[in-house]
Amino acid sequence: MMTQPGQAPSDYTLLLQQARALISGESHYLPNLANTAALLWEALSDINWCGFYLTAASGDTPAHKELILGPFQGKPACIRIPFGKGVCGTAALQDTLQLVEDVHCFPGHIACDSASASEIVIPIHGANGAVVAVLDIDSPLKARFTTADADGLTALTRLLETGCCFDFKDLT
Repeated sequence: MMTQPGQAPSDYTLLLQQARALISGESHYLPNLANTAALLWEALSDINWCGFYLTAASGDTPAHKELILGPFQGKPACIRIPFGKGVCGTAALQDTLQLVEDVHCFPGHIACDSASASEIVIPIHGANGAVVAVLDIDSPLKARFTTADADGLTALTRLLETGCCFDFKDLT
């Protein structure tokens, strides 16, 4: 599934079929997110980080939320990101997809890897509709991600939403 720089994979339908096969029969979020990160790492060209951040409470009240590093592929990453900070925290707080063509122009960008130039982050929802995680993919190329990537990756996150049991009682 190799692509040209800046182009979406030629077949997100195939990627979704592969992801569906990987998570089939397993509802625990951890192995499903790990396998999905590995699948995306192998399938997408021109990326330098791909993985998940999971929602966790911080401080004494659940009203204080942050993202904690989950399964990923790539260089070591930031461990905790407060809601509203950086691209991932903004996606989680606003519950909106973030497609950032140039991360250096994003206010408050958190540079876990200085080689990253563009980023796409998509919220993932639990059974109650709340954001339980985000899919985060970085690229060393500016404007690497397209609306076709956004559509295909959103479909993938919806598959995870229906195929995984997100029970984070152990995350703090």
